[in-house]
Amino acid sequence: PYIGQTLVEWLWGGFSVDNPTLTRFFAIHFLLPFVIAGLTLVHLTLLHETGSNNPLGIPSDCDKIPFHPYYTIKDILGFVLMFIPLATLALFAPNLLGDPENFTPANPLATPPHIKPEWYFLFAYAILRSIP
Repeated sequence: PYIGQTLVEWLWGGFSVDNPTLTRFFAIHFLLPFVIAGLTLVHLTLLHETGSNNPLGIPSDCDKIPFHPYYTIKDILGFVLMFIPLATLALFAPNLLGDPENFTPANPLATPPHIKPEWYFLFAYAILRSIP
């Protein structure tokens, strides 16, 4: 209650949501994945250097294989096998998975009768149609 209004004005950059607010939240939205990736790398480095804690006290050094080169090669191969078809589809046939209705010329004076939302909005569309 005492610092709420001050905190809100500091986050917003003024008395209402405005350009500074959007700039700040865009910067946070952009930088947060890099911060999380950096903290993940620090975590993996520390885990690799010191090892994992075992509450039972049993040494867990048996049956281990090193991360590099085995898992590194496996992950790189998986990335390449997924990236090549995706890049091929995006670069050589970008309209292959698109709806053919997107290529009809737009008429601002008439709404087409066959419009339906994308598949991820169909649940909301069904709810809207069920309400009289």
